[in-house]
Amino acid sequence: MIKEFRDFIAKGNVMDLAVGIIIGAAFTAIVGSLVSDLINPIIGLILGGVDFTNMYVVLKGTVPAGAGLQAARDAGAAVFAYGAFITAVINFLIIAFVVFMLVKSVNKVIPKPKAAPAAPAGPTELEVLLQIRDSLKK
Repeated sequence: MIKEFRDFIAKGNVMDLAVGIIIGAAFTAIVGSLVSDLINPIIGLILGGVDFTNMYVVLKGTVPAGAGLQAARDAGAAVFAYGAFITAVINFLIIAFVVFMLVKSVNKVIPKPKAAPAAPAGPTELEVLLQIRDSLKK
């Protein structure tokens, strides 16, 4: 059983998947920083100083005026954190765009496999029937 497990782990697909997950986690941190540290401030500046991370509506409970999202959650209030959702959507769109560009550039670099030469076509059904007819006439 240990040999089977070792063979399973040593397969290229499993190792590729593990490397992909590790790089993906690191990439997520980079994109998260890109969105929170660069893009959200620019969007906030364009929209007049709006900070998405602290946009929420209190559904139940009391929260001191001007408290941030984390303070509202710490106070035990039920909050509708639509700002966090907007940030997550922005993160997703940026990650999806970057992955699209990455795949597009990798596809340009990787040579496309040459198509196998077409097998010579055999006689059509009509040609075979005509041959049979001609053979029967003889």
